[in-house]
Amino acid sequence: MLRKFALPIVVLLGALLITSWLIVQRPVPAQKRPDPPVLLVDAIVAELASVQLKVHALGSVTPRTETSLTGEVAGQIVEVFPQFVSGGFFKRGDLLVKIDDRTYRAEVKRSQAAVAAAETLISREQGLSDYALQDWHRLNPDKEATELALRKPQLAEARANLQSALADLERKEGDLERTVVRAPYDGMIRQKLADVGQFVGAGTQLAVIFASDVAEIRLPLPDKDLPFVDLKAQPPVEVTANIGGTDYYWRGKIVRTEGVFDEQSRVLYVVAQVADPYNQDGESWAYPLRIGTFVGANIDGRRADNLVVLPRSALRRDNRVWTIDSNHRLVPKTVSVLRTDASSVYINRGLEDNELVCLTLLENPLPGTVVRHVEAEEYQP
Repeated sequence: MLRKFALPIVVLLGALLITSWLIVQRPVPAQKRPDPPVLLVDAIVAELASVQLKVHALGSVTPRTETSLTGEVAGQIVEVFPQFVSGGFFKRGDLLVKIDDRTYRAEVKRSQAAVAAAETLISREQGLSDYALQDWHRLNPDKEATELALRKPQLAEARANLQSALADLERKEGDLERTVVRAPYDGMIRQKLADVGQFVGAGTQLAVIFASDVAEIRLPLPDKDLPFVDLKAQPPVEVTANIGGTDYYWRGKIVRTEGVFDEQSRVLYVVAQVADPYNQDGESWAYPLRIGTFVGANIDGRRADNLVVLPRSALRRDNRVWTIDSNHRLVPKTVSVLRTDASSVYINRGLEDNELVCLTLLENPLPGTVVRHVEAEEYQP
């Protein structure tokens, strides 16, 4: 009976001992440290090139010529012409406003009558002078006639009266002409200030107008940008504005500088001009460049050779960029920066042609770090 129960226990213990021995004898697997993860970065190939530098500035579009149109004579406005409205275009010489001219026509007629009377007086005095000369020779054949005897002072007075009458007539005719207000140049009505039925005096403002042939943009340039622009050459300017979600472009040129630095902002203002801003010929621009539009301007600067142009984000502190060598390791390089703008950095020393530059902003990168890279397309500033 005892043997019946002991045999299974012995078999079980033997199995346990054999299993334990096999576990102890199993070889220990080799320990292998996993490779550190390889960073994936964006990179771009540095290319030495000749670059047309550009200087960016902001400004508002203003008219080249703006005028306060005023009446030169007094009277009631009896007619305004169709183009005499705010926003109306006009050509030089176009009729804009007509003032009641009845009084001025009457004054012209009165002056014409005065001229006729003065001419008659001259004819009479000339005749009397001729008769006086004949009488003098008849009565005093051996004596020289005096000017008073020949009525020369009276004749001179008559001629002076004629000149005065002619001057008065010219003034009155000028007043009559000024009852019609004409446009002094091709332009546009900015603000209409008078209308039919209104009585205006000499000097009353009728409207504010401006010339529409050329628009000007006053652009501030800090002194750090001046070495890169040849202002004497009147460089071209590309003017841009976003209107209703669409970018529009116009071309112009720098025509002058204001000559002095602004004392508060320490910038030099330059003036760009754009011809036919309102596209009145229908062929200049896709969209009119309206007065008052806030625009950006890219001024063509000087050309510089052997520059590398990179996104501004590629430049780190202390003028350092991270490059990637042939072993895919990060290598820091200190570079010389010619200039920077809102989006680009222009490097003139420190990088070789076709060198690979890391664009990804890394936290605390270490020299020699192995990376994988995705090469970006050629950068266009």
